[in-house]
Amino acid sequence: MTIATLAEVLQPALEGKYAIGGMVVLGWEDARAYVAAGEAENFPVILQAGPGCREHTPLPVLGAMFRTLGETASIPVVAHLDHGYTAEDCHIAIDSGFSSVMYDGSRKPLDQNIEETAAIVEMANRANISTEGEIGFVGYADGESSAVTDPEEAQKFATQSGVDAMAVSVGNVHLQQEKQAEIDVDAVRAIEELTDIPLVIHGGSGVPVGMRTKLAQTTSVCKFNIGTELRMAFGTALREAVNRDPKRFDRVAILKETHEPVYEAARKVIQAFKPLPNQ
Repeated sequence: MTIATLAEVLQPALEGKYAIGGMVVLGWEDARAYVAAGEAENFPVILQAGPGCREHTPLPVLGAMFRTLGETASIPVVAHLDHGYTAEDCHIAIDSGFSSVMYDGSRKPLDQNIEETAAIVEMANRANISTEGEIGFVGYADGESSAVTDPEEAQKFATQSGVDAMAVSVGNVHLQQEKQAEIDVDAVRAIEELTDIPLVIHGGSGVPVGMRTKLAQTTSVCKFNIGTELRMAFGTALREAVNRDPKRFDRVAILKETHEPVYEAARKVIQAFKPLPNQ
């Protein structure tokens, strides 16, 4: 199956009342496990290259890896740039074969965020790929505080930027290890009343699983970014594999033992996003 754009997987999700997982990738092992999990669940996956991943591996390498996985998969796979902070980030991702880019201007004044995001949308449209933007600011556990999304600003941003999906701040926080985020469902509904595009929850690892399902099945939230939860599964599996035999030095043999735990963790993530059986 060919690589899909973000719009190609999120528009059906919006209509069908379900969500797709934006799985944060750090390397080949987790990316492969995410696609395998999607195939087992017969459900699309979004492979995401965030800033940490890009510090370790160049975007052209990631683009080729994502496309290789997507083009040989039995499910739609989106190759997505997460938190592109500059036009250059987005331009390189597009040239590297990504099918979706997120421009993050959320720290900037509203009008500047709209103007810069709109320019990325125009660039992406010329390449026939999708875009995501952020309005409000999703903070970080033990870091920057969040700025809650204002519904009227969200309406202006969605209309004037032209993005295919919009990340919002409604109680979600990046890098939470515990599922303790208190999502303001009324705030989500206030935003969706004024907009008609798929909404995105960053920091999805901190959202209780039941709340993920509720938002997926009853609101316009169609994408959850999941990183910390899956990294924890990988880290635990890797630590156990290393400690199991301290004399081993072949990293391929060691890394193979991370596949099954990450695959199972990703399947559980996906299962919470699926539509109700009668839909």
